[in-house]
Amino acid sequence: MEIKKIAAVALFGFLAMACTDNENDYKPLAAETGEEYGGGSSTVLNATVEAFGFASATLTAEQSVDFGVGNSLFRQSWVTAPSSTTARDGLGPFYNAISCSACHFKDGRGRPPAFDGELGKGLLLRLSIHGADAWGGALPDPIYGHQLQDNAILGPIIKGTYTVTYQTVNETLADGTVVALQKPVYTINNPGYGPLAAGLLVSPRVANQIIGLGLLEAVPQSTYLAFADEFDANGDGISGRANYVYDKESNSLKMGLFGWKANQPSVKQQVGAAFLNDMGITSSLFPDEYAPVGADISGYPNGGTPEITDVAFNRVVLYSQTLSVPVRRNYSEQNVLRGKELFTSITCIACHIPKMQTGSSYYIEGLRNQTIRPYTDMLLHDMGDALADNAPDYLATGSEWRTQPLWGIGLINTVNGHTRLLHDGRARNVTEAILWHGGEAANAKEKFKQLTAQEREDLLAFINSL
Repeated sequence: MEIKKIAAVALFGFLAMACTDNENDYKPLAAETGEEYGGGSSTVLNATVEAFGFASATLTAEQSVDFGVGNSLFRQSWVTAPSSTTARDGLGPFYNAISCSACHFKDGRGRPPAFDGELGKGLLLRLSIHGADAWGGALPDPIYGHQLQDNAILGPIIKGTYTVTYQTVNETLADGTVVALQKPVYTINNPGYGPLAAGLLVSPRVANQIIGLGLLEAVPQSTYLAFADEFDANGDGISGRANYVYDKESNSLKMGLFGWKANQPSVKQQVGAAFLNDMGITSSLFPDEYAPVGADISGYPNGGTPEITDVAFNRVVLYSQTLSVPVRRNYSEQNVLRGKELFTSITCIACHIPKMQTGSSYYIEGLRNQTIRPYTDMLLHDMGDALADNAPDYLATGSEWRTQPLWGIGLINTVNGHTRLLHDGRARNVTEAILWHGGEAANAKEKFKQLTAQEREDLLAFINSL
């Protein structure tokens, strides 16, 4: 009896010592210095519904004035010509939206239509056929061009409309949790100018939040190219590569940076293409209105030649380049830091590169020499058959997409009232977006599926803190 008491006391003492030792060993995780400032000096301390709409604090007084005018041009609606509002007329004749902010509401992210016939919320269809032009770019539908504008001014027949239906695809996690994904199926209805091309390739593209674009443009391309491993020399299954696309100003090929397949070399060209294709507004960079074969638009007045002046256009470009990045939230909480470790250990960082430096020669001085944390490598990656649109775009194949920057992802719901992610908005939250990953990201997805419920919660807490 006495021996049992002694043994019990000894065991209690051992367990007590073990607990004490474990407590002494515990070291809380710590955030990196400055990691909450994803945009460097162009980080704004705001996480409200207006979080995406603030100018970089580094702008000069003159740039701030241009930013303000650019903001006005971005947010206000364009109208048909002629109009007393001469600075904003020239809409159409074919268009998807009447303002930049219709798709990029509050400089944020668009979404698919919530119901058949809902227009101008930020999802459009790019059209192409097999083959490539002299620069390697996609060939347009011979009648309807590169894009299905689903609206028109009074007069011309609308090119056509589209509807989206969804099929359910189930993914089962290691703990038995079943996640129902939705796979979109697109149908183009009532083509107004004859049949669409046989074998037409349709690529849905949703409008992205536009924070930090100038910072991404300010990073030396050598930095991005250093991330590339086109032939997977290190054998990790990740083989990012750059797209090279036509640059209108230099009449040459340059590295593509912007757009879902990195098919635009600069913010300026991205803005000019959006003005023309999305709203039918010509600029010096894109001076020619496109009309489908069979549509005579010569009788419709335009808003000038070009319809947006160079001064106004450049102000919208500056605006698009200098929107700040919102500060991170809860970045030092233990669950967020555990999620950050998981983000690394399941190799998400192989493509979503956390940190890099802007260069010293970017034309906007305030964006130079900044440490930024965009979580992207700006390169193309094969994302697998499930996400493929099968529509090549310069060097991008039908299953390759540019790594999406993750900064601001946790505020999309706050700013835009939804959490629709990926290039076509099919994912209704971050979990679904991860489970759609395939191709080079298939291993990371499988590791995610093996996580416990608590680990998944921590990982999502980290991603939503960005």
